[in-house]
Amino acid sequence: MSRFAAPPGNRQRGGRDIAPPIAAARAIRRKPVGRATSRGVVVGAVAVLLAGVGTSVEAASVTAPSEPVVSGATINSGHDVIVGITHNVRFSVTVTGSDDSGLSFADVDLKGPHGGFYTTDAYCKTATACTTVFTVNAHPAPGSDDPVDLANTNAGTWSVDALVDANDGDSVFAPGVGSFGLKRAARLTVNASPEPVTKGARITVTGKLVRANWDTYRYAGYAGQAVKLQFRPKNSSTYTTVATVKTSGTGNLRTTVKAVKDGYWRWNFTGTKTTGPAKATGDYVDVRP
Repeated sequence: MSRFAAPPGNRQRGGRDIAPPIAAARAIRRKPVGRATSRGVVVGAVAVLLAGVGTSVEAASVTAPSEPVVSGATINSGHDVIVGITHNVRFSVTVTGSDDSGLSFADVDLKGPHGGFYTTDAYCKTATACTTVFTVNAHPAPGSDDPVDLANTNAGTWSVDALVDANDGDSVFAPGVGSFGLKRAARLTVNASPEPVTKGARITVTGKLVRANWDTYRYAGYAGQAVKLQFRPKNSSTYTTVATVKTSGTGNLRTTVKAVKDGYWRWNFTGTKTTGPAKATGDYVDVRP
């Protein structure tokens, strides 16, 4: 089960923060990548035999198994993790590596802005890959006075630390083995009017961009964001950008364009470092001669 902690002062509600004691316990046995454990020893035996005036040297050496190596981590199949305000979001983290004896177990920590922290562990299903699943949310735990959730300040780039054990008992700690975006969900609306419209007349296209507020559990207007206005002709499957408009202080969008042909109008927001992308469903406008 994944566990989350955020630093005191970031919450806007009551409740206790969950501390990550497991991280401190692990620190005792973690070793940086590239440093050998006690098994990384070359044992040599040298025998020297003296006979008459001649000397012969016989040497034999035994090399211990190599250290485990962590090569990388794949989070959510390479996609950002987008979180709204009502539902839990589950995503996988796969840590890959190698060892002569095969990988057996992994502790995985996710660390984000302003003290965001999740941790869980997993048995490795193959000799080279350990996969675990995290559950994150931005809503209070039902029926609890101890909400476990994200705050707006936690949105952004998160890093992955992994402590991996091999079947022969060796282990290696790999800090920053991967990273991903944990972002607030966004939504877009659109309305193009009048419908129908005479060819050559002006069409007014409006809409609104909102994003999840993890502190209030509501969606609110996203101000000052560049959003593309796009058009798709009636018999085409491709949208083309016609203009770029910035949202108002309340997230509203508004512009006018000339009516040329039948087709669909939509707004397209590509997202930011803290907020996921959003596309409005196309609004069809019938253009008449």
